[in-house]
Amino acid sequence: MANFFGFVFIFFAILLIRYFITAGFFFSYYLKTKNNKTGNKILSQRPLKKNQVRKEIYWSVISSGIFAFFGAVTYWLWLNDFTAIYLDPAKFGYWYLPVSLIIILLLHETYYYWIHRAMHVPKIYKVVHKVHHDSLSSTPWTAFSFHPWESILEALILPILLLIIPLNIYVLLFYLLFMTFSSFINHLDIEIYPDFFRKSSFGKLWIDATHHHYHHKEFNTNYGLYFTFWDKWMNTESRKMQP
Repeated sequence: MANFFGFVFIFFAILLIRYFITAGFFFSYYLKTKNNKTGNKILSQRPLKKNQVRKEIYWSVISSGIFAFFGAVTYWLWLNDFTAIYLDPAKFGYWYLPVSLIIILLLHETYYYWIHRAMHVPKIYKVVHKVHHDSLSSTPWTAFSFHPWESILEALILPILLLIIPLNIYVLLFYLLFMTFSSFINHLDIEIYPDFFRKSSFGKLWIDATHHHYHHKEFNTNYGLYFTFWDKWMNTESRKMQP
């Protein structure tokens, strides 16, 4: 048991360092853009709430603790050979590496879209999701600003998937890195992807800061995490995103 809590502490320290370094980097860019006569690039023109960043950091530290717990659980399961995580990239063939990444992305996307819609049911929203939407204008610090119940729901899916779907350790590490940067970019409140990409066929399926900005602004649109296809299929995509 002592070893397990040691794992929790190590994961917590890593997640905190990741959060402050990455959010701090993107926030410096946010402030530079806002202050250097380029404020028109900020998607939301609403001023930040009083003490908003402080509250976002507070909730994010708690979220990091919850994510660390689930990370330690996953690590313990892996140590005891309960997960489908594997080390040798050639075990299932190199072709399987990108395929497994796509499978994880699509399954995570599907889980997130529907659980996110459920969190917008009024009675659930007040208890679970309101903390995140208190940030009417998002910042990079908003990326992990969740109520503990929402953090648990966010953290559950990956350990479950890793019990079932074989995933190489390097693909997993890449996915975790991708998750981190995707969340910060989508909450940056500045669109950083070039227009040619956003107007491309793939770009229209990709969630960016503009897409997520309208979720915070309109509340009942744009529920996706990485891709827009569920929003398109279920007619929940913001009209502002449609041609």
